[in-house]
Amino acid sequence: MVQNKFAFFEGKFVPIEEAKVSIMTHALNYGTGCFEGIRAYWNEEEEQLYIFRMPEHYQRLHNSCRILLIDLPYTVEQLGDITVELLRREGFKEDTYIRPLAFKSQEGIGVRLKDVADTFALFAIPFGKYIEREEGAKVCVSSWRRIYDTALPARAKCTGAYVNSALCKSEAEMNGFDEAIVLTRGGSVSEGSAENFFMVRNGVLITPSITSDILEGITRQTLIQLAREELHIPVKERTIDRTELYVCDEAFLCGTGVQIAAIASIDHRPVGDGRIGPITKKLRDLYFDIVRGKVPKYKHWCTPVYDKPSGAFPGKEYTSQLPEKQPSPYESMAAVE
Repeated sequence: MVQNKFAFFEGKFVPIEEAKVSIMTHALNYGTGCFEGIRAYWNEEEEQLYIFRMPEHYQRLHNSCRILLIDLPYTVEQLGDITVELLRREGFKEDTYIRPLAFKSQEGIGVRLKDVADTFALFAIPFGKYIEREEGAKVCVSSWRRIYDTALPARAKCTGAYVNSALCKSEAEMNGFDEAIVLTRGGSVSEGSAENFFMVRNGVLITPSITSDILEGITRQTLIQLAREELHIPVKERTIDRTELYVCDEAFLCGTGVQIAAIASIDHRPVGDGRIGPITKKLRDLYFDIVRGKVPKYKHWCTPVYDKPSGAFPGKEYTSQLPEKQPSPYESMAAVE
């Protein structure tokens, strides 16, 4: 497998082995960072790598930074330029996962968010499946509860918050399952350990609302739109009780990392006939055609890496030059170097 060679770190592109932080870094000690997960898909016929819904991901990163009082010195468009340039340098010709990370980089002890220096970093790696059994995962309801908005908001992709996800995922795997479904502290369905959740009952696609302590997923919103506009499937965002999981006709998890993973059983109870359901399959097939740039109507969601942009940033040519950016505290450091 091809490995990554570069990172964008402290305002410049560097070899990946040079993108390092001190063990005294604030984010390492206190989890004070936020990140995004973005996918790029290789289209073999066009010999093109397409980044899926990149502007939406970077807008969400800005939202997470606002919640954590992190100063992100690049606009959404500038972040897109940096990302395309990184992928061009890597030269990937396979499905790729992109990880932008904004974090409190000051060294020292002291828990706070205000007046702590920030850094932005970016790397990408070749990446395939997140859940091996994408067409029939075995899932359990976790004994752990989802973090809630007034304690540690799931709306922001905070690095420290993913300890909650790790506990849920680890418990599931150690008990022989592929994934976990996590409940809110009130006992209703929230989401997977790191994925949004959908189920089908009587032909209706149902998912927890954005006030159910979930991440406002970009894949989630994409599927809601596709279900309504392309497949003409009714969609409801509402509270889901735990026992509804045991009587639903279909269920699946979705997200940038997991993509769309059908659920075959929940707590040892089969979902439907225990195989991927028809609505899940239709959504999945359409989604994978769209992310690879094969559906003209939605090609504006796909940013080409090895070509001029045709969708996300129309009219702008990417160059090998780092885009002019807003003032950054790291520019003076780079000058000294």
